[in-house]
Amino acid sequence: MKVRNQFLLSGVAVAAMLGGAAPAYAQVATDDSYSNEIIVTAQKREQSLQDVPISMEVVTGDKIKELGVNDFADMAAYVPNVAVQTTAGNDVIYIRGFGSPPANFSFDQAVSLYIDGVYAGRSRQTQAPFFDLGRVEVLRGPQGTLFGKNTAAGAISVVSAAPTREFEGSLTGSYDFEYDGFQISGHVSGPISDTLSLRVAGRIVDNNGYILNRATGQKNPQTKQQLIRLTALWEPSSDFDFTARVEYGNQDIKGGVTVSDSATVTPRLRQDRFLEDSALGQEGIRGETLIASGTANLKLGDYTLTSITGYSWFDSAMVNGFDQTLPNPPGGVTNNSVYNSYPENFDQFSQEIRLSSPVGQPFEFIVGAYYDQSDYHLDQFGGFNINNSALNYFGLLRTFFDQQTESFSIFGQTTWNASDRLRFIGSLRYTHTKKEATFDGERIYGPFNLRPITQAQGKRKENNVDPSITAQYDISDDVMVYATYGRGSKSGGFVSNTYGTTDATFQYEPEKSRNIEGGVRASFGAITANVSVYDTKFTNLQVSVYNPTTSTYQTGNAASAASTGIESTIVIRPSRSFDLTASLAYQDIRYLDYPGAACLATQPITECNPGSPASIAANNIAGAPLPYVSDWSGSVQAHSWLPLTSSLELDVTGVVSFRSGYFNSDNQSPIYGYQNSFAKVDLRVQLSDADKRWHLAFVGRNLTNKLTAGSVFRLPFPITNTTRSIHYVEPARSIAIEAGVKF
Repeated sequence: MKVRNQFLLSGVAVAAMLGGAAPAYAQVATDDSYSNEIIVTAQKREQSLQDVPISMEVVTGDKIKELGVNDFADMAAYVPNVAVQTTAGNDVIYIRGFGSPPANFSFDQAVSLYIDGVYAGRSRQTQAPFFDLGRVEVLRGPQGTLFGKNTAAGAISVVSAAPTREFEGSLTGSYDFEYDGFQISGHVSGPISDTLSLRVAGRIVDNNGYILNRATGQKNPQTKQQLIRLTALWEPSSDFDFTARVEYGNQDIKGGVTVSDSATVTPRLRQDRFLEDSALGQEGIRGETLIASGTANLKLGDYTLTSITGYSWFDSAMVNGFDQTLPNPPGGVTNNSVYNSYPENFDQFSQEIRLSSPVGQPFEFIVGAYYDQSDYHLDQFGGFNINNSALNYFGLLRTFFDQQTESFSIFGQTTWNASDRLRFIGSLRYTHTKKEATFDGERIYGPFNLRPITQAQGKRKENNVDPSITAQYDISDDVMVYATYGRGSKSGGFVSNTYGTTDATFQYEPEKSRNIEGGVRASFGAITANVSVYDTKFTNLQVSVYNPTTSTYQTGNAASAASTGIESTIVIRPSRSFDLTASLAYQDIRYLDYPGAACLATQPITECNPGSPASIAANNIAGAPLPYVSDWSGSVQAHSWLPLTSSLELDVTGVVSFRSGYFNSDNQSPIYGYQNSFAKVDLRVQLSDADKRWHLAFVGRNLTNKLTAGSVFRLPFPITNTTRSIHYVEPARSIAIEAGVKF
């Protein structure tokens, strides 16, 4: 209640403070299919993408709709050097190989998400932001100064569509024949008065999944989702505007995406599983989310004062079971089961104020301050029903984790326009973070001692300084080169959901990143080409690694890791009727030093014994690659527009996205924990009228039905009668028919 009141009072204060005047800070992407120009706000100002000295990709709202992108996992297929680790509803985004593992729920994310300027550092703060969008900006590498909050690996800025001064609306529906489900989305936008415009957008999802659960005869995961966003833009004068947004989401997912396989042979991923409801209830995820913001811009002469007030809340509960059947296992279905559940509750209040100077001067600057406060609570229920020759355990444990976080920062960026072609950009951000947390546990029932009951508590204060400097030079009107040195950081914290946690193991240290990068952006009429090279190093990299021998997680810091690579995108648009986009990235990422690392599957027991704490403490996997990271990734997109008659048009978009092989298990097993290289094919064929007031489309994703696993872990004996690998299967083929109208 305190945070809700803070949000309301701050909104009133901001409105009172800024009740004067400023032009709307338009957050609109323009994607002219012939000029190539896309407008972004990656540096908190409107700029052409080609003028921004950052390795970044932009996916426009129109492209998101065309390709059927529903979440970050879908989008990652079209952005090189970005990957998503799929788990049970706690997916993690990796940029250039770095991200925060999903096993420890209290990790701040190394790739921070911003929803219309509001920081959202937890994967469940927003369930599905990919509807009715202006664009998504993906910024690779540390973005500590202007974005700031925990952007050690990068930042993703999601910008929703803004209200319009003219009345408009749309309604789109689709039916998926593979998932036996439908989606409906739409929006209405327009003026209420001369100074006030509104936009209401919503989406409903109801599908039946892509994996058959043979225990229930139903497909998993069955997803029901309802989302609504209300946006109001008030422009009382040419010197002031205020935008208010409120987005609510409700989600209910029944069933999971795990399938079992042998731990001794190459995986045979399939679309069937066997899992009855556990003692904790039906497997799946349910949750509600709310994110609200108020953005004000006030013109002070040639300067602009911007205020962003944000509030975010979610309440979620995840129940996991694990597929109990191997393909043709001896004796059929196993009797043992292990299950867990993670109820979560979170709220956050944030406030940012910044002042921007006019552009076109010898010196330009942005200065500001930021504050946020959040409360996070996590329960963990862990249950076992083990009945075999080694164990007879039946019981349920519960742990409690509470964390309060408060942080503030001041930041500034100055641009020196040394000449018409040469610019130097210097940035600095200071952040102070304070955290306090407690951990406790209890045995709800059962006599077993498979998991210890422990308590822990701690407080920590941190001060981080993140500088950067960039040199930018226009070789010509069409070619720009840049070089950057920058640092980023991510706050330390507490272990939230590992059994046996004590004061000695409760805390982990902040991680820090250093990035050296150079790039070129070039546009020659119908051709746009962007290339960047980088060398990124992390120290105190935060890790949480599963040890299958003890069936526990090891959470802490790896000493250091580094990633070196190259990223490139080329767009060719020879005419208004055809365009081709090709992206390719290569990276080499390794641990430089990792003492105390969990044993890798390739290490002999004489080198590292996973059952011996002393052996693990002496282990160092320096030189080993990081898991969940491909050396190569990229995509090729081809789009063609063809007028059939004076009133009918045909649009065809085809995409092939690919990744080279990578380890998808923490212990990097070459047998069950390696995902071979793959390519996935998407296709959209659309028929519409000349004004695109209506359309009818075929939409296919992963048309060849390439099955891949985002994550894998091993369940050991005696937790299961037969040691087996558990694979989180990513979405299978989707074939849908879509129809839509605009008015």
